[in-house]
Amino acid sequence: MAAIRAAQLGLATVCVEQDATLGGTCVNVGCIPSKALLTSSEHFEFTKVHAAEHGFHAAVVTLDLPRMMQRKDEVVAQNTKGIEFLFRKHRVTWARGRGTLRPGNVVEVTASDGTVTRYQARDVIIATGSVPIGLPFLPFDEERVLSNVGALRIPEVPEHLVVIGAGAIGLELGSVWRRLGSRVTVLELAPSALPGNDADVVREVERILRKQGLDIRTGVRVTGGSRAGARVTVEYQQDGGATEHLDCDYVLVAVGRRPSLCGIDAAALGLALGPRGEILVDDQMRTSVAHVYAIGDAVGGKLLAHKAEEEGVVAAEVIAGHAARMHYVSIPSIVYTWPEVAVVGLAEHEVKASGRRYKVGKFPYSANGRARTMGDTAGFVKVIVDAESTEVLGAHLIGPNASELIAELVLGVEYRATADDIGPMVHAHPTLSEATKEAALAALGRAIHI
Repeated sequence: MAAIRAAQLGLATVCVEQDATLGGTCVNVGCIPSKALLTSSEHFEFTKVHAAEHGFHAAVVTLDLPRMMQRKDEVVAQNTKGIEFLFRKHRVTWARGRGTLRPGNVVEVTASDGTVTRYQARDVIIATGSVPIGLPFLPFDEERVLSNVGALRIPEVPEHLVVIGAGAIGLELGSVWRRLGSRVTVLELAPSALPGNDADVVREVERILRKQGLDIRTGVRVTGGSRAGARVTVEYQQDGGATEHLDCDYVLVAVGRRPSLCGIDAAALGLALGPRGEILVDDQMRTSVAHVYAIGDAVGGKLLAHKAEEEGVVAAEVIAGHAARMHYVSIPSIVYTWPEVAVVGLAEHEVKASGRRYKVGKFPYSANGRARTMGDTAGFVKVIVDAESTEVLGAHLIGPNASELIAELVLGVEYRATADDIGPMVHAHPTLSEATKEAALAALGRAIHI
């Protein structure tokens, strides 16, 4: 995104990438392949479990896992080739190889054959991303002890998959393999799944996913583990109790990610780093070194592809002389389980901690006509508004298509809309979006359908 925007603005642009395809983690081993598998596994489970509710029956439903994986790879390839097309269209040079940033904004690119090409740049944007955090006693081998990369290409349906970490990655990939037939146990150190999220949403997520069959255990400290052939043993303590053991055939370690500064010697360059190794930047993505910018997971914060994209646009526009700045308050976060979770702005506990007086409006999908026609009535829309102005401070959705429905509330938070703006606005009927309208009306004390 940064390279394309820079080229659009008339800047001669070189993008250094050491992987065989463009797109980084998101396109190759993150957002895109995981959503492809989530969609396929949702279709599989619907056909097996819910089709009869709609009046049709599939006598025998069988899983063709190789074809499902092939489709996932095809979707990834479509996206990576799309980026290549955009590079050609905008005349962005793809420098293939491992990049190293030297003082004075010299970038050395070492190709696979050892050839080194040097580029002298006026401005440099660091976008080196992040890598998964491993456990010292269960190092990744991507065969039985998996990061998100290995969990996207398991060659068989695990008998028992243990997931360490109940964040977005753990719950999404755990859901994929549960739908396909695995027994899935999720271990989370924090007191709840999706740590830091609104308490109402977390309770509903845990209730629904447990009902679906995920064994979610919170307040769990994983203390050890080992692999012996095709079996893995995980040791853990729950709520400080005795050490227990889980035997499984695959483990997904999804305890977080850390910034990757591959090719970046921060000390030699004089780059200021934060406590977690992230590059420190201002709201124009400027680092402590003149003409060096940084974006995405390398600068920390929410590790989200859409955040990184917008940071890239801001950096490119600042380099081109525009007065662009990042606005983080209205960046949405999504968890693509089913039902989906979508969040923007502040959680209720954050508003409460600020001392600000507030009101909450909540509307369940069970009272929404469109959700009933779909057979997807779990979840709700929750909006948190200022008690006096009714400005929307935060919104929390759990329900069908929440990832799409959140856009209206992102716009509301960005432009400081109020419940008085959203509630009276006409929403088409029957649509899921009417739940947003009703939640805003509920914050005003005048919801119609509850």
